[in-house]
Amino acid sequence: MTRLGNGTLVAGGMAAALLVAGCGGGGGGGGVNSTPAPPSSTTTTPTVPTTPTPPVTTVPSPPTSTADPEYSRSNGAAQANAIAAYTQGDAGQGITAAIIDTGINASDPEFSGRISAASADVAGSRGISDADGHGTSVAAVLGAARNGSGIEGIAYGATLAMFRADTPGSCTAGNFDSCGFSDSTIARGVNDAVAAGAKVINMSLGGSPASAPLQSAIEQAAAHGIITVISAGNDGGAQPDQLAQIASDPNVHGLVIIAGALDASNNIASFSDQAGSYGAYYLGALGVNVRSFDQTGQYFLFSGTSYSAPLIAGAVTLLEEAFPNLTPAQIVHLLYTTADDLGAAGVDTTFGNGALDLTRAFQPQGSTALAGSATPISLASNASLSAPMGDAGQGTLAAVVLDGYHRAYGVNLAGTVHHASPDLKLEPALQGGGWSREQAFGSGIASLSLVGSADPAMTRRAVAGMAASPLGKSSVVALGFGESGAALSARLSGEDAPAFLAAADPVADLGFERSAGQAVALRRLVGRWGIRFSAEHGYALAANTDPNARLGGRWDRHGYDALSIGADRIVGPLHLSLGASELVEAHSVLGAEFGGALGGQGATSWFLDAGADLTPGGGWRLAVRARQGLTRVAPGGAMAGAATLRSAAMSFDVSRDGAFVRGDRLAIRVAQPLRVTGGGLDLSLPVSYDYASGAVGYAVERLGLAPSGHELDAEASYGIGVGGGWFGANLYWRRDPGNIAALPDDVGTALRYRLDF
Repeated sequence: MTRLGNGTLVAGGMAAALLVAGCGGGGGGGGVNSTPAPPSSTTTTPTVPTTPTPPVTTVPSPPTSTADPEYSRSNGAAQANAIAAYTQGDAGQGITAAIIDTGINASDPEFSGRISAASADVAGSRGISDADGHGTSVAAVLGAARNGSGIEGIAYGATLAMFRADTPGSCTAGNFDSCGFSDSTIARGVNDAVAAGAKVINMSLGGSPASAPLQSAIEQAAAHGIITVISAGNDGGAQPDQLAQIASDPNVHGLVIIAGALDASNNIASFSDQAGSYGAYYLGALGVNVRSFDQTGQYFLFSGTSYSAPLIAGAVTLLEEAFPNLTPAQIVHLLYTTADDLGAAGVDTTFGNGALDLTRAFQPQGSTALAGSATPISLASNASLSAPMGDAGQGTLAAVVLDGYHRAYGVNLAGTVHHASPDLKLEPALQGGGWSREQAFGSGIASLSLVGSADPAMTRRAVAGMAASPLGKSSVVALGFGESGAALSARLSGEDAPAFLAAADPVADLGFERSAGQAVALRRLVGRWGIRFSAEHGYALAANTDPNARLGGRWDRHGYDALSIGADRIVGPLHLSLGASELVEAHSVLGAEFGGALGGQGATSWFLDAGADLTPGGGWRLAVRARQGLTRVAPGGAMAGAATLRSAAMSFDVSRDGAFVRGDRLAIRVAQPLRVTGGGLDLSLPVSYDYASGAVGYAVERLGLAPSGHELDAEASYGIGVGGGWFGANLYWRRDPGNIAALPDDVGTALRYRLDF
């Protein structure tokens, strides 16, 4: 093979003199000009644990700037985002990486205790001492120690099996171009690497096509599941070096990676051979001004595809340790598919698969599922809570999930439970124009509400309507759309409640966002009692939190059916009412949506309601409403069994007709909308996973659905007839809107004018 350039002393640098050198595996010739010393780096990284890797790792976050100068100086590892592995405790411990090169300075403390006893001189009897410096510099990029000084290798915990293969007498100290290698000794090194139990072989070498013995050795290594990384070459050619082209041999089963050189901006190095027609096997890593040291401990900035290769080989080592379930083919596929795509989209003739990116490689890929289950689970969103649950679901829901490669990750599922944004009050009330008309026909009555443009020539849309008609002397029935059954029942009872925007009637309102569909109500007088019945079909609107599904709209719609029965009686100025209702939700729980893995795929709720209205005279009216609820959540997914939730709501009104002038109305309401007061989902979640046996350990964890926030609404409403229509003004205050304690108070005012036509 050919080595490129002599080291040149430059000013400045690290503790030892910092030098610039060109070097690379590849081709016959070409060169790299000396480059100036890089600017001092201020990037820092956290202290990395050196404890053995647990069988399950947490989902890594993108690397952040922290306080570790050694990592910052190790620009090859830093550009590959190796911090994603280190923060999980993975540094290549227990994994053997073989390097076939010019040997190593085994006495350098950077390699202390981590050189395999299988290391050998496969070209003679000189031992593994490095007289040239190339082998030591490559080994340092792959596995120099993390010791607070100098640099660290990308897999600083790996065991290095060093096989010195340079032809005796061919190397001149400091002149990488002088070293020569024969295919037979390289093949011997490959065979010895297999015998040493290596998981990856680094060959920062290049030259003519592999001879039959060398080809056979690389094929045998692949048959043993060993990945080989070969430098692309330093000729600046459109195709990789001829030796590296063995990657396309079907007998290596895709387990040979061609390493191309990139600069600090992920541009292809001018000297690097490009992917050409071998793009499917080509992966880039830093190969320009890579910090390392030679056999004397002198620091240099090295350039060449020779230094891209050990970064990729080290990445293989890190993945081997972190995820022992991965097959070699899966590791290669993972490195390719998680690479930073450069140049033309997809695999191209310049960058091949792109740039090595360990942040992506360590993150879950493909679909994820709870360990021990085939049910998919999201790492972003598994539940969208409703207003009655407010800010519930905080805390920890530890679980183990498997990704598309069956890699195990520890996650906190509580972070995938989203809280509903408080429903808007002013915007719906003030959005566009509104028109309503009520018309008597015989002994019946009908009404229709429209929204749309104020221009009569423009289209208007009907949003609600009802028709009521007597059935004999003692009964009346109403049919409606866009109106709830409770609203129809109230109209049949002759109730004329004030118009509030924020403080809803707890009996008429279910507490969560919904779209009323069709409703029917029946009222019959039995003596002094009024017996009422209503039925309603509508849709619970759960917030759509999946950014990939936003084209489907803001809401996920889940059907519900509500039935209610009640009785009311007027005793002098007092109007008393009692009621019971049942709410059946097919795929929601009090309007909340839970993913299939968590369960909560439907619920049945029962409510008891009581109310009292007092009209003492003089236009005054006092009213109290209260609701108590019990919800039974159907078991499913990870739920350990059915769950029960308790809920409550209340309101108190005071109003007066003719408060200031004849025909006006002033009203004040204090209300607590429906709020879960107790209960949650008990989830049987996997909390441990063994790669060897696939055994899963479970624990029951609780997703509490009672919020810490406690919404309380106060609202004043004033209305008066003006010009054939109705003018209304509202002022409201909401504490803990949406039952979310962290939100500021919501204060609003609205002026409205409704025109009857």
